[in-house]
Amino acid sequence: MDKSFVLERINVFAGQPIDPASDIEVKRLLRNKFNIALPQRRTLNESLEAVASDHDVIDLIIQYRQQS
Repeated sequence: MDKSFVLERINVFAGQPIDPASDIEVKRLLRNKFNIALPQRRTLNESLEAVASDHDVIDLIIQYRQQS
């Protein structure tokens, strides 16, 4: 998928523009909007992968971050 399209879909889920490359913004979005607590892992990407099935937006964030 095109990176700009993935970003657009993430922003639709978020209801506002966010930077999926920002660990702080991703954590805040998942915690405050979707009530998803990330497990502690060495990296945020590993934490996201551990809960990828919890919500579609997580898979989109992973896709976006892999294209960076």
